[in-house]
Amino acid sequence: MKTAIVTGASSGIGKAISHQLKNEGYDVLGLSRRGPEIFCDITDTKALEHHITKILKTHEIHLLVNCAGLGIFRPHEELSLQKIETLIDTNLKAPILLANLCLRSLKKTQGHIINVASIEATKHSKFSALYSATKAGLRSFSLCLFEELRNAKVRVTNINPDLTQTPFFDTLAFEPTKQKETVIDPDDLATQIVEIIHAPYVVTDITIQPQKFAIIKKPQPSKKHK
Repeated sequence: MKTAIVTGASSGIGKAISHQLKNEGYDVLGLSRRGPEIFCDITDTKALEHHITKILKTHEIHLLVNCAGLGIFRPHEELSLQKIETLIDTNLKAPILLANLCLRSLKKTQGHIINVASIEATKHSKFSALYSATKAGLRSFSLCLFEELRNAKVRVTNINPDLTQTPFFDTLAFEPTKQKETVIDPDDLATQIVEIIHAPYVVTDITIQPQKFAIIKKPQPSKKHK
């Protein structure tokens, strides 16, 4: 049985891909800060190293899927240093560390690393400087790592999804509409990822978008004048 490590496995894209991988016969080891998966704060380097080292004692890794991600879309000067560090640690640092920890095993199995970046990795948007920087960094890391690993027959795929119906938007000031043509279903995205895993070639970088673009701006609490 092949083993997959999936971050962010308790919801959204991570949950959808974990479900489909189980249907494909994978032993899925999900890392999450909530849910029935292995409890692990991926922003905690020592905890991450501890959990992966423990897993590697009993498993060879065939697939690493980095799905966990956070979003903040606000003027950069309004961000606290703690939020900046948390976003970088979650979106960029953790996938880099996980690749480092799992790579020897992935070379043995001639495995696959899939990094879920974002459409924002490919463009420049207002109030997205920090988020886009982390996702563009992840995309660049993925593409460079493939060049490093291709002769070792380790696949590396970077995926740039556009608006996807997940809890990602719960804390944001906007969200996708409910119209099918304006948002990606996480199960459909997971199906695409499974197809990429089974492809006889390497998909190194792919952007997935709904046909139409539309968002809903959430009502904001009114500011009281002092």
